[in-house]
Amino acid sequence: MPNERILIVEDEKDIQELIRYNLAQAGYRPTAAGTGEEALKLARRQPPDLILLDLMLPKMDGLEVCRMLSADSQTRHVPIIMLTAKSEEADVITGLQMGADDYMTKPFSPRVLLARVKTVLRRKRRAETGAAEPLRRGELFIHPGRREVRVKNKSVELTFSEFGIVYYLAQHAGWVYTREQIVDAVHGADYPVTDRSIDVQIVNLRRKLGASGDLLETVRGVGYRFKE
Repeated sequence: MPNERILIVEDEKDIQELIRYNLAQAGYRPTAAGTGEEALKLARRQPPDLILLDLMLPKMDGLEVCRMLSADSQTRHVPIIMLTAKSEEADVITGLQMGADDYMTKPFSPRVLLARVKTVLRRKRRAETGAAEPLRRGELFIHPGRREVRVKNKSVELTFSEFGIVYYLAQHAGWVYTREQIVDAVHGADYPVTDRSIDVQIVNLRRKLGASGDLLETVRGVGYRFKE
C-alpha cells in the first residue's frame, strides 16, 4: 500500500473532502489547506510527496502559490498537479511555466485523479532510486539519481516533468520523438496530458538551459530530438 503524503489545496470543502476520502482509501496520507497562505506554511514545514493545487483560491490564487513553491528550495522538487475549473488555455500554460507538472480540469473522476497521482509518485520514486546513469552532453550534465542538471557547472532547477523530458531525450540523442512518445516515456502510457503542455515545457527547458537549450531541436511536423 502507498504511504506518501499528499497536500490538497482546495477551498471548496465538498471537493476537498471527496479528494481526501479517496486518497485515504487508496492508502495515501492526505492533508488539506483551504488557502494559499496555509498551503505554503504546511508545505514548508514538512514538504509533501505531491501537491494537488486548485487555481481558484481566495486572496492568494493557485498560480501565485505555484510560483512561490517552485521558487523555494524546500519545495521546488515537489511535483504539482493543478486542479482548475477554468477552461482558458492561458491559465494552464501560466501554471506550467511557473513549475506545475500537469493539470486536471473540474469536474474530474476520482478514479482518474488517483491514476494521475499514482503515475506521478511512481515516477518520483523511480527518479529517486538513482539507478539510471548520469549523462554528459557538451556543457550539459544530468544526474538522475540526484535529479541534478548543470550547465557549465552551474545548477539548473527543473520541475519533475522538465527533468524527465530532458533526460529522456538526452539518453536517445539524435532520435526524433513525437509528443505522445515523450508523454508515454515520462509519465507512462495513456497519461492524459495535452500536446500543448509538452510544447510549453520544451520552451521552459530551452530558457532554463541557456546556450545548451539549443540542444533541444524541433522537428517540424513530428516532434523533438536532442542534438547529437
